[in-house]
Order: sequence, then C-alpha cells, then structure tokens
Amino acid sequence: MLGLRLVRLIERHSEALSSGLTEKIRKSDRTSDFHKVPAKDLRLAATEVYRNLGEWLLQKTDSEIAGRFKTTAARRAADGIRLQQFVWALLLTRDHLW
Repeated sequence: MLGLRLVRLIERHSEALSSGLTEKIRKSDRTSDFHKVPAKDLRLAATEVYRNLGEWLLQKTDSEIAGRFKTTAARRAADGIRLQQFVWALLLTRDHLW
C-alpha cells in the first residue's frame, strides 16, 4: 500500500520531477550529447516516464519495458547520443527520483 501511494505521489509531481531531471541532464558533463535534443523533448520524455510509473510497474511486462527502452535508445542514437551518455542519463533519472 505504501509503495502504491509513493508511485501515485511521483505521478502527481511528474512535471516538477521532469523539469529538475531535464536540468540535471543538460548540466552534466557526462550527458553533453543531449544538448542536441531540445530541452522540451527531454522534459516530455521524462514526464511520460514519471507520469505513467504505476502503469509501468503494475501492468507492463519485462519484454514491453525492454522494447520501450530499445526504441528510446535507438531514437537517441539517431539523435547522435552516444551509448555511455544515454546510460548515464538513465542513471540520473533513477538518482533524481530517489
């Protein structure tokens, strides 16, 4: 029950969380490739993850989540984002949530 309340709290604050995360990604030296992606696009992608966290955790299968990450990774690679910077952005996403 506490876990679900935490997920709902994260979903309700998805806008603020995504704004803070976007700022961290754009300021980090380890994610400099993300300057190629408009800040608005980064914020929208982060908002989508945070806003739909409950669905991801409760309804999506591991293969659906893996497919989503593969699609996102391919899109970022097409944007010129190197793999190590993409992975670092994922770690920033996790750490920002904590």
